[in-house]
Amino acid sequence: MIRGLYTSALGMITQMSRMDVVTDNIANVDTTGHKRDQVVSQSFTEELMKRLHDPGMRMFKDYPVGQVSQGVFVDDIYTDFSPGTFRQTNGTLDLAMDGQGFFCVDVNGTEMYTRDGSFTTLPDGTLVTSDGGHVKGQNGDILLPNGYIVIDENARVFVNGQYIDTLQMTDFSDKHTLRKTKDNYYTVTAESEKVPYAGRVEQGYLENSNVSSVKEMVEMITLSRAYETNARMISVHDQTLARAVSDIGRR
Repeated sequence: MIRGLYTSALGMITQMSRMDVVTDNIANVDTTGHKRDQVVSQSFTEELMKRLHDPGMRMFKDYPVGQVSQGVFVDDIYTDFSPGTFRQTNGTLDLAMDGQGFFCVDVNGTEMYTRDGSFTTLPDGTLVTSDGGHVKGQNGDILLPNGYIVIDENARVFVNGQYIDTLQMTDFSDKHTLRKTKDNYYTVTAESEKVPYAGRVEQGYLENSNVSSVKEMVEMITLSRAYETNARMISVHDQTLARAVSDIGRR
C-alpha cells in the first residue's frame, strides 16, 4: 500500500516537470527561432512480486505474482531542432537560416549560438542581436557603414556593393550536446563538435518557432488529467490505510 503512495507521488512529480516544459514551449510560441523541448520519461526497473508464506501455497517456498514497476521519473529534456517556417519581414537585417546550424554571437566575451536572426546595429554600426550580443564575422565584429545593405545566400555582407565581411555560422555533429541558456542562446559542452554550416541565408525573413500551440494545449490537458488521476490514487491509498489502521486498532 505504501508502495502505491510512492508510485502515485512520483507520477505527480513527473507530470509537474512535463507541465513546466509545456508551459515554457507555449510562452515561446512567438519567439524567433525557438526550438521546443520535450520530456523523456523512464520507468524504474521492474521487480518480480512474490507471495511469501502463503498458507494456500505450502508446497512452494514462494509464488511469483508478476512484475511490478515503482513508477516513472524524468530522464532527460530533449530539444526538437526541426526547422520552423519562415515569415517575410523585408527587414534589411532580418535573416533566416535555410538549413541546420547557428549564427555565432559574442556575448560578454563568451561565444554563443542562436537561430534568431533579428539583428540590428549599435550607433557605431556594429551588428548585434536584439539583446546586444555581437554577431561574429570571419574577421571579428561586423561594422556596417551607412548605405544599402545586401546579405547574400552565402552570408556575405555588402554595403553599397562593397564587400564587408561574411557572417560566421556553424553546425554541430550532435546538436543535442548543446545546452539552452537565456535570451534564446545555446552554449557548447565538452561533447560538442563543430561541423561546417551547409545551408543558405535568406535576407528579409525570420524563422518562426517550431512550437505548435494547438499540440501544446492538447498536451497540457493530457498532463492535467494524468496529474489529477495520480492525486485521486493517493487519496484512495490514504483512505485505505486509514481504514486499515482503524480496523486493526479496534481489534
